[in-house]
Amino acid sequence: MKKSFVLFLVGLLAVVALAGCGEKSQADVVQALEKKIEEMSGYKAKGKMTLQTGSEPQEYEIEIWHKGPTYYRVNLKNSQKEQSQMILRNDEGVFVLTPALNKSFRFQSDWPQNSSQAYLYESLVKDILKDGAEAKFSSAENQYVFETKTNYQNNKMLPIQEITFDKKSLAPSMVKVMDTDRNPLVVVEFSSFEFNASFDDNSFDVEKNMSSAQIEVPTMATGDREPFAVKYPLEQPNGVKLVKETEIDTENGKRVILTFDGEKSFTLIQESAEIATPASASTSTYVNGTPADLGFTIGAMSDTSLTWTHDGVDYMLASEDLTTDELLMVAKSVQGQTAK
Repeated sequence: MKKSFVLFLVGLLAVVALAGCGEKSQADVVQALEKKIEEMSGYKAKGKMTLQTGSEPQEYEIEIWHKGPTYYRVNLKNSQKEQSQMILRNDEGVFVLTPALNKSFRFQSDWPQNSSQAYLYESLVKDILKDGAEAKFSSAENQYVFETKTNYQNNKMLPIQEITFDKKSLAPSMVKVMDTDRNPLVVVEFSSFEFNASFDDNSFDVEKNMSSAQIEVPTMATGDREPFAVKYPLEQPNGVKLVKETEIDTENGKRVILTFDGEKSFTLIQESAEIATPASASTSTYVNGTPADLGFTIGAMSDTSLTWTHDGVDYMLASEDLTTDELLMVAKSVQGQTAK
């Protein structure tokens, strides 16, 4: 009896030891993630992105294609409105397409390498690697969760992110980007993720993607557009107020110029976006600046200005006083707001 009991106890300890060996450490998981991005040829992913930066949450369907090493296609579509925008990167550069306006803009940029991207797998893993041992790690039944610092060059207001991976596949399932008070302002929920996906030869071609996107989101007709409602920023630096509002008639409708003054002054211009003719579909306008991800759209950032298009309206925010963080803060607070 004693011998059988000893054998039972040894067997039980062996089972416990084996079970313990199955739980991976933080270093094991980081190494596995690094290996994953080194070996993958690319991926296709779909999900939902929710922004909490306005008065009401805004939801966007998001589809991401990546073909290694440098081809990207990110399609953002508003769930409530018939509008979409696409970021493409191919051998010719970085392009931002707005199908409803039949417009594409080309940047000379190293996007997406220069900043955190909440919806790009390799960017998330890079942030984890950059944090090293400082990254917080936890393991649940089916998930690995990391908390790391972000690397937004133009936005220090979102310093923390929580990244959840599926334990079996190491695919991302959710990303929460948080402010300094740990409020999640950007949430990406992945519904599907396919590693080493295959692509057609023209998957990252500008004209092909513009044409296919316009089947889903038809180009606006100039005569059908209602006059836009003027929007005002809900956030601005302390001691700044609106001092002047000017409206000018243009060929496309109206242009509204809002002038803000105080400790830091800036100007916000809004006007009906021009719709490009079919004849100009194959040309891309060169933009002097870098792509700025506002969440709801992609803008162009320079040292003193930020321009973007949303819901058929062109916006330009210009200031000699605002920092890039402040330009982004003001721009993000304009969207999703009701007219004054």
